[in-house]
Amino acid sequence: MSKAILNQGDAENLAIEALVFLAQQPELMNRFLSLTGIEVSSIREAATEPAFLTGVLQFYLAHEPTLMQFCEATGHKPESMSQALRFLPNGDNFYDQSM
Repeated sequence: MSKAILNQGDAENLAIEALVFLAQQPELMNRFLSLTGIEVSSIREAATEPAFLTGVLQFYLAHEPTLMQFCEATGHKPESMSQALRFLPNGDNFYDQSM
């Protein structure tokens, strides 16, 4: 069930959930790896970095069918992804203001 994204922790949790969803979808994961250039062996470590999690959310937001697939499968609203970006590095200027 979707909930409001109120802080960086909420944003990171949503991005991690989205990353887990990617890992369960081989075709999507291959596209993500290809676009980002990250190696599978590096994902666990990268997932601890808020900036990497920003990239996960941006991956979904850049392709509406992928975004909708995730939202339909998880019950999140599409706008929750863009809400989450506000709390992560390079998502927009709200991140800098919160520090």
